[in-house]
Amino acid sequence: MDFLKTLMISASGLKVQSGRMRVIAENIANADSAARTAQDDPYRRKIPTVQSKFDAELGAQVVQLGKIDRDKAPFDERYEPGHPAANADGMVRYPNVSLLIEGVDMREAQRTYEANLNVVTATRSMLQRTIDLLKR
Repeated sequence: MDFLKTLMISASGLKVQSGRMRVIAENIANADSAARTAQDDPYRRKIPTVQSKFDAELGAQVVQLGKIDRDKAPFDERYEPGHPAANADGMVRYPNVSLLIEGVDMREAQRTYEANLNVVTATRSMLQRTIDLLKR
């Protein structure tokens, strides 16, 4: 039963990190998306949250993707007077997405995903060795 618990806990971690990577990829894809008009807001960076919850059936704490928050940081402004979304001063607002921060977040999510995957692989290997020993 402990093997099953380990697999389910790691699976919840895999799911969360996959969701985080999806949100980060969306942020990266929209990093240069300006608003259509000067009155519209450009894309606002999304921040995935992670929650811990007790799974009664499993009898253990697991993680799940929480709500997706919006970054309240100010938008990036660039002087582009010919742009359709330029205001009266010629400034265009761009998303508050930093490719450096998104890259670091993506790498951290990938490494956490890999760590959970390694736990699944090791658990499956131990389970297979146990079955092989019982066959003898």
